[in-house]
Amino acid sequence: MHFRNVAASLWEARLLRFSIVGGVGFLVDTGLLYALIRTTGMDPYSARLISFLSSATTTWALNRSFTFAKGVRGAPTYGEWAAYLALMMGGGVVNYGVYSLCITFSAVMYAHPVLAVAAGSVAGLFLNFSTSRSLFLRPRGRRSGKRPASSRDAGIAP
Repeated sequence: MHFRNVAASLWEARLLRFSIVGGVGFLVDTGLLYALIRTTGMDPYSARLISFLSSATTTWALNRSFTFAKGVRGAPTYGEWAAYLALMMGGGVVNYGVYSLCITFSAVMYAHPVLAVAAGSVAGLFLNFSTSRSLFLRPRGRRSGKRPASSRDAGIAP
């Protein structure tokens, strides 16, 4: 029973850190979205694609160094970044879908896209947390598709 309590506490702490990183990502996403709409005249749909990619890159770096730091091994790589973005696409599709529905059907949200970004972000939060955990917390050998040679190599205590 003690192990379950410890595991639950760690999970909750990671979820809290993931949510804090998500808040930073939200600020990047929203700030860049507004900047693109106001300075370039870009439509809110196209601008969101760019702001989401920037936000996802920011959250990758922060989740790697803050949320899942104890499970990450080695230097960051382009491949890991690309894998993170690929994993985030599920939550990203949910996020962008909710965002698009909000600004399409709500004049208030169209005028204030931060509200639609918030709705989309909440919608994708838990899916993205689950997929982030699978990327950052896998044993090193499994990231490359190779199986660990032993349980010791996988970080599993005997």
